[in-house]
Amino acid sequence: MSTEATVARDPILDTDFIKEMVRQMRALDTYGSYNGWTPEKILDPYVLTKERKAKIPLIGDPDEETLARVKAFYNAVAVLIEKECGLMAVPMVHLTHEGFGRVLITVGKLVALDRTLRDVHRFGFESLSKMKTEADKMLTVAIGRIGEYPVVAGL
Repeated sequence: MSTEATVARDPILDTDFIKEMVRQMRALDTYGSYNGWTPEKILDPYVLTKERKAKIPLIGDPDEETLARVKAFYNAVAVLIEKECGLMAVPMVHLTHEGFGRVLITVGKLVALDRTLRDVHRFGFESLSKMKTEADKMLTVAIGRIGEYPVVAGL
């Protein structure tokens, strides 16, 4: 008789946002390093627990991997905006070498989302659930703005 424990799959992994995040991260994997990896392992760099965050210095420059993760996050948000409204959403990330900058997601001629970024070298969330919640907030703001100005978004 086998007493193998069944590990329950976290339902957050079945959400559209998390699936898109995994897609975005796999797109960054040019050498196939993520082949065979679970979604949890692929998205692990986004999870910054208090212990992990304490190990990162307060002042620092973001590395290329961190910058790629920031772009992947906002690309995923843009894809969800596209799915929701049916119009092309384009994310634009502009950062200084010190990790300060801005993200704009445009739909047509409309700026659907505008975010200021600070301390990008510490970019992350307490959990995947918190990451999804933050993305949902951004999605709600962007869809609301597109609904308010549909003519501009359609240009």
